[in-house]
Amino acid sequence: MDNGTQNDLYTSTDTNTLKDYIRLIRNNWLPVILITLSGLAVAILYAVNAVDIYKSTTTLRISKSGGDVLTSPLMPEFNDWGNDRFIANEIEVMTSYTTREKVASALIDSFYMNPDASKYNVLLNNDVDLFESPNSPKTINSLTKSLEGVSVDQKRGLDIVEITAESPSPTEAALISNTYAHLYMIINLDMNRTQLRLVTDFLEDQKSEKQKELNDSEETLKIFQEKGGLIALDERATTLIGLLAEFESQKGVTQVDLMASNKVLENLRKELERQNPRMADYLTSLSSQTYITAIQNEIVKMEINREVALSKNEGNQKNSAVVKEYDRKISNLQTERDKQLEVLKAGIFASSPAQVKELTQKIIEQEVKNQALQTSIKELDKIVKSYEKRFLKLPKSTLELARLKRRLEALEKLYLLLEQRYQEALINVESQPGNVIIIDKARIPNSPSKPNRTLIVLVGLVLGAGLAFGYIFIRNYFDDTIKTPEDIQSKNINVLAWIPKIEGLGVNGKQDFQFIVAKSPDSIPSEAFRALRTRVQYSRIAKDSLKTILITSAIPKEGKTTISINLAGSFALTNKKTLLIDCDLRKPTVHHVFKSQRVPGLIDYLFGDANLIEIIKPTDIDNLSYIPTGTIPPNPAEMLDSNQMRDLLEKIRAEYDLVVIDSPPIIAVTDSEILSNMVDGTIIVVSADTTEFDLMERAVELIKQENTHFLGTVLNNFSFKSGYGSYYKYYYYYSTPDAKRTKV
Repeated sequence: MDNGTQNDLYTSTDTNTLKDYIRLIRNNWLPVILITLSGLAVAILYAVNAVDIYKSTTTLRISKSGGDVLTSPLMPEFNDWGNDRFIANEIEVMTSYTTREKVASALIDSFYMNPDASKYNVLLNNDVDLFESPNSPKTINSLTKSLEGVSVDQKRGLDIVEITAESPSPTEAALISNTYAHLYMIINLDMNRTQLRLVTDFLEDQKSEKQKELNDSEETLKIFQEKGGLIALDERATTLIGLLAEFESQKGVTQVDLMASNKVLENLRKELERQNPRMADYLTSLSSQTYITAIQNEIVKMEINREVALSKNEGNQKNSAVVKEYDRKISNLQTERDKQLEVLKAGIFASSPAQVKELTQKIIEQEVKNQALQTSIKELDKIVKSYEKRFLKLPKSTLELARLKRRLEALEKLYLLLEQRYQEALINVESQPGNVIIIDKARIPNSPSKPNRTLIVLVGLVLGAGLAFGYIFIRNYFDDTIKTPEDIQSKNINVLAWIPKIEGLGVNGKQDFQFIVAKSPDSIPSEAFRALRTRVQYSRIAKDSLKTILITSAIPKEGKTTISINLAGSFALTNKKTLLIDCDLRKPTVHHVFKSQRVPGLIDYLFGDANLIEIIKPTDIDNLSYIPTGTIPPNPAEMLDSNQMRDLLEKIRAEYDLVVIDSPPIIAVTDSEILSNMVDGTIIVVSADTTEFDLMERAVELIKQENTHFLGTVLNNFSFKSGYGSYYKYYYYYSTPDAKRTKV
């Protein structure tokens, strides 16, 4: 039969359908069940033995610290702009090693205050040696590392942060969460008070220094008076000394304020330089803003002049026309200054990153304050110098005492002003609030948060099933063996029939069922062989054009001998005189099936040691005879390629209706290639789940490369579970006696 005109018995498809996947799973049901049950068993064991974990959460609200008019937002509706990043920065502080280290130290202190080991797990040291108590706490470093498991998360879109701790002990989970929140509040408050403490410390140092100078001045005046100097000054000198001391003390305290401002400004600039160098460079030009500087200087001058006017007036000074005029002008100038500052801030913050916005506002505030202090010192210095000229005109007899009293009074007033500033600074430090509020403290949980044992079992079941399916799909992907007729048909190779597995064949070395058409003619395999006989018989239109058929395979153990014997038996059952020749001269098996001697046989005839009648042996089936191999020759290929072999085939062709030749695998030896040139047609046997695609294609290629006639392939050992059970149900229905037939 020409392969170009043969009819396809099956539909070929290049893609897998849902039916193909279902068939694959059904064929591998045992590994699927075993792997799935294994995954389920592991999940159940884990769920049963898993330790209960308790979760406790402390809820915090974190807000930006407020400020004065210089630090307040330009547009209140955008007050929360960049708030998420601000809170993200705070979360970084919370999760830093320093914070965790402080929390670890506090937790260890809590452990020693209540050393009940049953309430702890995370805090306990599980790697104790012989010299340590089994219930001792971890070291600070070890516990700090363990606290990495504490979760700190922001609620989306809110100023709320949750600190969540987990532990096998519910009491410990609540303790860790609450301690963490409390320590962070302390750290946050300390960070907010850093700048204020810087000023307070500086004022305290200045106050101590001025107090020492005041004591020295008092001692100097006392010594002067004890030596017989003047002990009193006239009213004019006393008034002048009072005014001069007042302005000198103001100048002194202003200088102290300027020094404190310089320290704060330097600290803020360093921080801004670390976060945003470009913004730091830009802000250095603030002092060069001529218009703002001029306004600020004018404000300071008017404030000094107002103080001078107040010092000269007597009685109801605040109601004087001069003071009111100064107040009005100062108020107008302050309004203009604030307006210009708003414009300046708007230009800066338009491109300022959110994380440096608040820091930049503080720097601007300090810059303005610093410039005001510098101007105040200059103006006060002018006033002090003007009063010094008048002071130097005092009588020489009173000048020394006046100098001592002037210095003492100036130091007293300066000290009192510093003391006042210091107390104000202390109040500011203590009144400075943090920006963290604990909304909800962690509570001891009543039930564990995990493990979710039901979920674990379900996940184990799903993962087990997934692994099972993955296993069979991967194995199928890398499995290059032929399984179905469609696999063969997809390679454009004709399939004559498929033969199911013959039950009992090869069990314990028995071969009773190898000749199945004789042993069990009503079986499904026998019906399959009859189907093969029919398709072979009608593969040629011309009568007597197909009388010699060669049966071969790609590799050994594919069932070619079984196919040869049963195909020959099927033809014999149709009253065709059939002859089976065993040409597998290397591993002959036909004589074992028929339980006879191998000698004399084919080789003995070719050597002339036996005649044709002696080597042809009958079987239990009428019209079926066979020729065994006979004596095994040292050169099988040469014997089969001899003229004697060709003459033998011509003789038996004339005497028999059909001759079936069983030959060795075509890839292993050349015997089948030689015989394929002598016969009318060749059939290649392919074994399901055994023969690989490339071997089958190679076998077909070897047959087709000569001037031979390739009839097609037979798929042997094909399982009906692969989706062809309905075919065998029909075979069973039509081949079983009525008494045994069941409805399908």
